[in-house]
Amino acid sequence: MQFSENSRVWIYQSNRELSAAETEQIQQQLNSFATGWTAHNHQLKARGEVRYNRFIILVVDESQAGASGCSIDKSVHFMQHLEQEFGINLFDRFNLAYREGEKVLSAPRLQFEEMIRQDTINKQTIVFNNLVQNLGELQTKWEVPFKDSWHIQLFASLVADK
Repeated sequence: MQFSENSRVWIYQSNRELSAAETEQIQQQLNSFATGWTAHNHQLKARGEVRYNRFIILVVDESQAGASGCSIDKSVHFMQHLEQEFGINLFDRFNLAYREGEKVLSAPRLQFEEMIRQDTINKQTIVFNNLVQNLGELQTKWEVPFKDSWHIQLFASLVADK
């Protein structure tokens, strides 16, 4: 199924890496959710995927039916259900994800700050911009160097002299 570059995207990041078994179970539930996801009784053209055993991504192509407040609420409730079932946190926006070689790791804000001070995270470190709005941005602006991300503004005082 083809999705437009303008398809809306929501990214939920787990506070920990998911096991292969958890990823498979979540993917099955995502498939089921996406298949039954509706807005005002209209089937949404939607899909879900788990990336890097850490990110749960929902995509809706609104060319045939737009996601409404109620349908977005349904997706939030679905994510809360996954949190409870798998013992994860998907709503902590200050749990920041980054790459260390091939690994995708995350750290709470204060730990991330300390890693910048120690130069473990620098301007070239790849970070994940979970605020991307659509599929086109997911493909081009999701994994970006720290220096090109919104994160740099949050930690501007720490990186100004580096």
